[in-house]
Amino acid sequence: MNLALFGRTVTEPMLPYLQEFIQRLEEMTESTLIYQSFYDQLKGQIRFKRDPVLFFQDTNLHGKADFLCTIGGDGTILDAVALTVSSGIPIIGVNMGRLGFLSTISKDEIIPALKEIFAERYMLENRTLLRLDGTKDLFGGFPYALNELAIYKSDLQTMITIRVFINNEFLNAYWADGLIVSTPTGSTAYSLSCAGPIITPDSENFVITPVASHNLTVRPIVIRDDSRIRIIVEGNGTEFFVAMDSRKEKVTGGVELMVTRAEFSVRLVRLPDRHFFKTIRDKLHWGLDARN
Repeated sequence: MNLALFGRTVTEPMLPYLQEFIQRLEEMTESTLIYQSFYDQLKGQIRFKRDPVLFFQDTNLHGKADFLCTIGGDGTILDAVALTVSSGIPIIGVNMGRLGFLSTISKDEIIPALKEIFAERYMLENRTLLRLDGTKDLFGGFPYALNELAIYKSDLQTMITIRVFINNEFLNAYWADGLIVSTPTGSTAYSLSCAGPIITPDSENFVITPVASHNLTVRPIVIRDDSRIRIIVEGNGTEFFVAMDSRKEKVTGGVELMVTRAEFSVRLVRLPDRHFFKTIRDKLHWGLDARN
């Protein structure tokens, strides 16, 4: 069994945990695969007993890695999704930060978690993604998001008007700072901060959540994830941003966007004691009340 390591940045507090992790990997695996730019940051700070195998795109992982282990936080997992599409290998999320709904293995638990995974005591969760199609070529060859698609205004002065249709049925014209279309995975991200509901990962729904709606009676709505969501941002001279997870592009108004469920899913590794309900209790501090 082989693990590929992916990360975005390396900080000094991470180094002791990474050193021990890589040392154990070298003992337990035939080769150590590391993302090229991540290795460039580790080089000179981490001791390697053997030269690692470097990769820089998803095709480099075919037949070489059984898992992709992300080192960082939830944002690192979002960036890693594109590296698993063609190979379909599961993602193991190691959290070096604070919150982490997706990266549920903390830095203190890396070695015990590694032993569990190599003993095949884990489960795989399929996570739905969004696909974006539109009149403009946005986000190049990877128009997908694990968390959400978000539309939001580009300045502090004016609201934008966003017309939404579900399966060609008119839903609403939102006067707001923006709009979020979220997967169940993304329901604990940007949508949650805008009063959207928390949805379990297997619920097969999307959430449409307004951002600072001018009409106070407008609330988030949950729809089936096999729906086709057509979005029209009105105003030919209006500039706004379209974001998919951590990527964003500036767009001029009058564009029409189509959001659907992606034709593939992402698999996340979950250890037996890391149920979704436990995660939200721990991360959101539910139950921390003297009456409980």
